[in-house]
Amino acid sequence: MKSVDIEEAKIHLLRLVEEAAKGESFIITEAGKPLVRLEGLNAKPVDTSRRLGFMKGEILVPDDFDTMGQAEIEAMFYGDAVDEDGVSR
Repeated sequence: MKSVDIEEAKIHLLRLVEEAAKGESFIITEAGKPLVRLEGLNAKPVDTSRRLGFMKGEILVPDDFDTMGQAEIEAMFYGDAVDEDGVSR
């Protein structure tokens, strides 16, 4: 979806409305922050029913993921040198 700054939208509003009527959607922003979405009345609604869990079964998380890199992180905090195997030198 395209983003258009509000100042540009003021200048090109007719063109943006025509494109929205043809199915194009826009986010109008101000200072880089989204304000509103401009889309035609006949635009298809965004299907958000499967957003959560859409990668279920696609990513394997190791059993020790919550402790992965623990030795390296501790070394960064406490100043110890650690090799690739997590062994302090």
